[in-house]
Amino acid sequence: MAREFDSKWIRTDADKIAVSHGCWFDEYSAMHVKNFIARFLRHSKGEWAGQPFELQAWQWDQLIAPLFGWMRDDGTRRYRRAYVEVPKKNGKSTLCSAISLYMLMMDGEPGAEVYNAAADRDQASIVFNEAANMVEASMALASRLDVLRSTKRIVYTKESAVYRALSAEVPTKEGINWHCLIFDELHAQRTRELWDTLAYGGAARRQPLSLAITTAGYDRHSICWEQHDYALKVRDGIIEDDAFFPLIYAAADDDDWKSEQVWRAANPSYGVTVKADSLAADCREAQQSPGKENAFRRYRLNQWTEQDVRWIPIEKWDTCEIPYFNTTECFAGLDLANTIDISALVLAFPVEDGYDLRSFFWVPQENVKLREVRDRVPYAVWIREGLIKPTEGTGIDYAVIRNDIRELAEQYHMRSIAIDRWNATQLAQELQGDGFEVVMFGQGYSSMSAAAKEFERHVIGGTLRHGGNKVLRWMASNVVREQDAAGNIKPSKAKSAEKIDGIVAAIMAIGVASATPAGPQWGVLV
Repeated sequence: MAREFDSKWIRTDADKIAVSHGCWFDEYSAMHVKNFIARFLRHSKGEWAGQPFELQAWQWDQLIAPLFGWMRDDGTRRYRRAYVEVPKKNGKSTLCSAISLYMLMMDGEPGAEVYNAAADRDQASIVFNEAANMVEASMALASRLDVLRSTKRIVYTKESAVYRALSAEVPTKEGINWHCLIFDELHAQRTRELWDTLAYGGAARRQPLSLAITTAGYDRHSICWEQHDYALKVRDGIIEDDAFFPLIYAAADDDDWKSEQVWRAANPSYGVTVKADSLAADCREAQQSPGKENAFRRYRLNQWTEQDVRWIPIEKWDTCEIPYFNTTECFAGLDLANTIDISALVLAFPVEDGYDLRSFFWVPQENVKLREVRDRVPYAVWIREGLIKPTEGTGIDYAVIRNDIRELAEQYHMRSIAIDRWNATQLAQELQGDGFEVVMFGQGYSSMSAAAKEFERHVIGGTLRHGGNKVLRWMASNVVREQDAAGNIKPSKAKSAEKIDGIVAAIMAIGVASATPAGPQWGVLV
């Protein structure tokens, strides 16, 4: 029999389908959560420390009410899984702590097991510590719950229930029978191992709830992107899944990230926990530092970016398309990476105001199809366009690279060739035997920083012209910059979303060019 309820809670096509399946909205169940939070929980940090936890309008209307109010025909909750994505500083961790305590004590589940999962112990501790603080600040909760900070547990002895912080670093996770599982900052999960291990742990419960709550990431091969993509498809009606709850606050890809209106739309707690002046200051800093733009867009506007910390603004890169090539003298950077993927040679031609670049790439023929299918990298297209040269077999044929370099030397005057000192020792010796000056170029901060800063300066200034090479542009979109405490920088292959060998080769080429007697000196390259 159909139940009557306020139609304002029917907001999507998915809701209409759910109603046709017998689902209904029970405002009492939703208010039960809201009243528990307001009555028993208090903030422990910042300007609201000691004050009751009153849900913000969006937390109630867009998350708590629909998540806990929608019911199935049998009286259990409609939603079994939820994916919530909002920018930083919008109160995610505090809300996770509140939900954890409710599910531990008030959801009517005997022997409830509640887990807060995170990528590492520090992240897992954030939600746990806030929950522990809330318990200790409430006489009613403290008299019922035992907080064991040393083992990151909160125990409800009367109901044989436990809340526990769990990280990917915890060795034993099999056999967990969760009633509620909260994944905090899912984007930080570098592998899907923890997710897959815990995914079906609630199967024996009557109405389990798995909630992933996170800021946007950058890795489109991650479990977080998988869940993000699924959430969008459920939200947009592409996939029908009335047990999955999606909620995403984010700026659109084509929004003006410097607009206050965009900030407000992307941050539901704007003006409360997200301060306008702080966000404006972060935006100004991001405009002055290309390395911080992606961090601002990802953490503050919840946009999925192309890499962890964008070093090279792609719009700046695209303005550097047309080269001059009014000289034949050049310096080369050769990055061979490994034998099973792409290798790069970049020639840097010094001109009056900067450098012109020419790029050359090689890839093993046998691995082209694998990379296209697995990672959607269009190697075959680039090969047809003459941008990449395939070599026979499953590994790079260094003899082909050596021969191509010798042919290029007949066209250009290569002053020197920079090669990673930890790679291609044999090829380096062979090139020296061919009469080339080879510089063994280290990949640490001491070798890379000055050259990387010079590279960055010319990209931003529009004086590093690359000829519009598509492969090099793809690598420019992938590259992540690392920085140490002293302000030294270098490109990071480990953190970059995909291959960056051409960018590394370009930096090495500029490094040896700038270290010649005709240019500025900055010390030993190795």
